[in-house]
Amino acid sequence: MTYLPFTLDQLRILKAIASEGSFKKAAESLYISQPAVSLQVQNLEKQLSVPIFDRGNRKASFTEEGEVLLRYGIRILSLCDESCRAIEDLRCLNGGTLVIGASQTTGTYLMPRLIGLFRQKYPQIAVQLQVHSTRRISWSVANGQVNLAIIGGKVPPELDNVLQITPYAEDELALILPKLHPFSKLEYIQKEDLYRLRFIALDTQSTVRKVIDQVLKQNGIDSTRFKIEMELNSVEAIKNAVQSGLGAAFVSISAIAKELELGILQWVKIEDITIKRTLSIVVNPNRYRSKASQAFSKEILTLFVSPHKRFWHMGKITWRSMIIRFFEKKWD
Repeated sequence: MTYLPFTLDQLRILKAIASEGSFKKAAESLYISQPAVSLQVQNLEKQLSVPIFDRGNRKASFTEEGEVLLRYGIRILSLCDESCRAIEDLRCLNGGTLVIGASQTTGTYLMPRLIGLFRQKYPQIAVQLQVHSTRRISWSVANGQVNLAIIGGKVPPELDNVLQITPYAEDELALILPKLHPFSKLEYIQKEDLYRLRFIALDTQSTVRKVIDQVLKQNGIDSTRFKIEMELNSVEAIKNAVQSGLGAAFVSISAIAKELELGILQWVKIEDITIKRTLSIVVNPNRYRSKASQAFSKEILTLFVSPHKRFWHMGKITWRSMIIRFFEKKWD
């Protein structure tokens, strides 16, 4: 084929119709007249010699041929936008937008500080942070909606061969107790003591809950035997419940730095056991990686990893001291 039987404007019109549900609303969203939309659709159908819309329905309904064209058209438009960003990016780090994704705990407690450090160095680059479930963030990276992500769970199996997943850091999970709990006076407790506690947990569908249960199982702890006092849908709610004396909980150390410093929660360790999970950097190797994305990875994320392994130092710089430094802005 020596020519394309459609234009980018026609593809944009199809995408708008699919999104808005009608020719009229599509025209309004594109700031053109409805007759202009209808004319472009008619010309496209003539050029392709196939019907794109089912004229028998009052609502804009795509034919099978129309659905195929729409599906590929969206991909074409996405690649066009990506190529424009890539060309613009070649100039220098003097603008543009970096979209970062993160799973719930990492996105809430760690990423804002890292983004703040990045913005101090590159104030001209707008940064968007999307915080969702690991599954949703993984798909956003795969679809090119997110440039890179930091996640604490596993990506969906169907994306294992699509995404590049690099272990980045170890996130320690702390057992927190109310200050007045009898165990809070102990430096260590035994594994068996866990079954005597009442727990506050995330709901069973939470990715974080599943990760915690899996890590506990790997350390010989059967979380199904725990006495679950209540299930909540946020780490903040869990911290408040523990602080109120309603039970114990496992949370990421990154989520409790302030509470530990203020002395309103107690972190109690388990004899001979350190419970950790792996945080990973996720990118799509088949998508263009902007200079902003590369700069964030090389200049910000690597501030906290060993030169030999892409894991956080757990020796001189612990998770707790590192997060405290975040809030105090005291860097070596």
